[in-house]
Amino acid sequence: MESMLREIDHVAIAVNDLDAAIAWYEDVFDATVVHRETVESDGVAEALIKVAESYIQLLTPTRDDSPVAKYLAKRGEGLHHVGYRVSDCTAALASLKAAGSRLIDEAPRPGSRGTMVAFVHPSTSFGTLIELVQESNNV
Repeated sequence: MESMLREIDHVAIAVNDLDAAIAWYEDVFDATVVHRETVESDGVAEALIKVAESYIQLLTPTRDDSPVAKYLAKRGEGLHHVGYRVSDCTAALASLKAAGSRLIDEAPRPGSRGTMVAFVHPSTSFGTLIELVQESNNV
């Protein structure tokens, strides 16, 4: 049986100052941002830094009621979630639900880069917020 998880899509880091975080990664690691986007539905701005076939996703809130703003207020800057690539986000959610996982998203929704995404609650994944990421055919 083939694993549902194809590879790590990204590791998301919540930051207060996106430009300062980008500058740090550029200065310290000679890293380059390959994609920037604001995801209005999630209330975040992101910058993606390519690492092999995955990304470091730097996230900052664009409004006070966003999940990332609440995370920063409660826990401060740091690791926010891990995104895993899956072939079929709908099927992955159904499998997780059948296994008793607590889902944040009952159905996939649009994410950045034209992806479809869904989140799994950390209470059933050993304290780690998990994002399932299905890439579109044109990404």
